Parts: sequence; C-alpha cells; structure tokens
Amino acid sequence: MNLKSQFASITMSQELFHSSTPLELESGEILNEFDLTYSTYGQLNKKKTNVVWVIHALTGDSNASEWWNGLIGEDKFFDPSRYFIICANLLGSCYGSTCPLSNIPDSDQPYYYDFPELTTRDLAASLERLREFLGIEQIHTLIGGSLGGQVGLEWAYLLGKKLSNAVILASTAKTSPWVIGINEAQRMAIEADKTWGERTESAGKKGLEAARAIAMLSYRHPDDFQKKQLDFEEKLDGFKAASYIRYQGNKISKRFNAMSYWTLSKAMDSHDLGRKRGGVKKALSEITARILAIGVNSDLLFLSEESRFISEHAPKGRFKEINSTAGHDAFLIEFEQLSYFLKSFYLEVK
Repeated sequence: MNLKSQFASITMSQELFHSSTPLELESGEILNEFDLTYSTYGQLNKKKTNVVWVIHALTGDSNASEWWNGLIGEDKFFDPSRYFIICANLLGSCYGSTCPLSNIPDSDQPYYYDFPELTTRDLAASLERLREFLGIEQIHTLIGGSLGGQVGLEWAYLLGKKLSNAVILASTAKTSPWVIGINEAQRMAIEADKTWGERTESAGKKGLEAARAIAMLSYRHPDDFQKKQLDFEEKLDGFKAASYIRYQGNKISKRFNAMSYWTLSKAMDSHDLGRKRGGVKKALSEITARILAIGVNSDLLFLSEESRFISEHAPKGRFKEINSTAGHDAFLIEFEQLSYFLKSFYLEVK
C-alpha cells in the first residue's frame, strides 16, 4: 500500500510482515505466528549501505516521518533521497502489529489479557525476523529513543557486525527501580478503572487517561511547566497545568489501547541488557557498532548519566547531551541539537 506522507515529494510505503515461524519468548511462552506493520521511505542504494532503522517509543507507530518530522524527511538529516529508512510498529503495539487485541491463531477470539509477556529482547528478536525477511545484510544506523533505545541496544547486541552505528537517545542499558515504580503507578491507575478485566477493546480506557497523566509528569521537567503552564491571573481552580494534563490523558485514550500500554510498559520494566550475559558492563563491551548515546540534561525519567554509562562501557561509545527544559521528550523536539550531534558523530574518524 503506497501512501503519501506530509512531505509531498516523499513516498511512504507501508507493508505488513507476517511470520509463521514460532517465536520463543524469554518467558518461555511461544508466539506461533505474529505480524509487524512497517513503513519505508526512500530506496536501497546499489551497495545496500544506506539503511537507517528507526525504533519508536512507547506509544509510537511506524510513521516515523510524522512523529519525528524534524529529523526525517525532505531536506532533513535523514533525507529519503539519501537513506533507505525503515520503521516497524513494535510487537505488542496496537498500530497494526500483533498485540492483545489481535485474534489468537486459528481462533476468532482476541488475546486480551492472555497475551504473552514481552521483553525488550523479544521485541528485538521480532525486528530481527523482519530484517531477515527484507534481506538486509547491513544496517548503517539504528536509532531509537526511550523504549526504542532500549530495544535498539538489545538489537545492537544481537546484530554484531551487521550494524555500523547505533544512536540511543534518552534511554538506558537497564531499567532503573525509579522507572519501574513510575510504570507500576501507571498500571495501578489502569487497574483502578472499573472496566479493567472486561474482555473488550475499550477496557481500561479511563485508567489509561490517568496513567498518561502520571507519565507526562515524568516526560516533562518542572521548568517546562513553569514556562508553558503558568497561570498569570489569580484563580482558585481551572489551572492551565491541570487542563494540560487532562488533555494529554484524553488524547492518548483516543489513539491507544490500555492493554498494549500495559504490555509495553512491562517490556520496559524487563529491560536488562546484561541479563544472562554476565552483567550490563560486559554486555555493552561486546557491542561492536559505534554508539552515540544522547542524554537530556533535564530528563527526570532516564537520567542523562545513564546515557553516559552506555557510552563509557561500549568500546566505540560517544556521549552527547541535549540542553533543554523539555525533559525526557526533548529527544522528540530538539531537532537542531540532534542534527548537530549526528553530523559530528558521522564525521568522526572510525
């Protein structure tokens, strides 16, 4: 299916990959088959050396030129006239890939709460299946932020010399207790929804709104709220910050699903690059690709020092820091800084 993106001269191709080969998960459960929706931009060059693989964050989708339009598109850093850009909707997400709303194979009944537990390693393994299907032998750059960065690290470990560069933004090699606690608070909000437990697509919808409200407080920094949500008039109620948080909760409930949110937040909790590999430091030391780990100075979720840790223990690691009041979400906003960091990274002598 050929679609036109918001960039008139860029054609986005959106396809569905179906794997009929069972995928054994870290939990021991098996997905007998699964689908991944993926989008591509541009063309593979003759040497097949221009692949840029984008991995989206928690509630993202495969339409990378829409949610990362300052980085991907005509005359942007990753211009489809130069690069062959791929972005797949992660397994467990509700934007076309197999998720809790999908039907159980050979059945007309959705998984719902019976959907298997996923880890970031499982998500990377599913992307590896797609790579093999597409016949891509070498990835020039793997890039992802937040959950996408976690999956990117796992996949970088698996890819070995098939990957040249990995750009890991506002992410970590192992999920901290702080992040797990924030995610659990969000899941408690979903659990508190009286519809949670019902076997319907809309179950947990109001709880998801509350979960997103909690999440937004970790995605932003107090300085950003002070700058953008401050009320200058005296009042007793109806504050801008309250309206903003409610708006964000309402918006996510219209476009995402509580069960997918639950599944992917659990996958984020599971992230530990060093699990069964001798620890995080050892696992990082075995990644052969050049790594650019980018932190955000105001990130309250994945602290900047966690990005620095990645760079310090990867053999070819580099660290850069975004300076912004936007907090965690700066990796989706500060395109000028990102483009500068990427340009410098590519210009370095290998």
